[in-house]
Amino acid sequence: MANPWDRNGSELIVTTTPSVEGRPVRQYLGIVTGEVIVGANLFRDLFASITDIVGGRSGKYEDVLARAREQAIGEMRMRTAEMGGNAVIGVDLDYEVLGQNGSMLMVSASGTAVIV
Repeated sequence: MANPWDRNGSELIVTTTPSVEGRPVRQYLGIVTGEVIVGANLFRDLFASITDIVGGRSGKYEDVLARAREQAIGEMRMRTAEMGGNAVIGVDLDYEVLGQNGSMLMVSASGTAVIV
């Protein structure tokens, strides 16, 4: 996972809200993004389809999705720190199925890098 700290050693804040309560935005640095594309594994697909038939949740898919989400947020944090920011506001997460047979999943995170 990417460094969760800014250049000054303070924790880099990531929030879906348009501001950080009690900490006014001093400077807007620009849009930051992080994208991760993961391929679907044949065996995982097979077991997920069995889970779908029998019922229940597909833990393997949930694990892959959680890792991809954390990696996308991590990339966004790194880019914010490189710009000198200490927070990302207005974060949005998107999920997209890619490939001819839906064999890949893209997770993207975007927000606005700021100094609070």
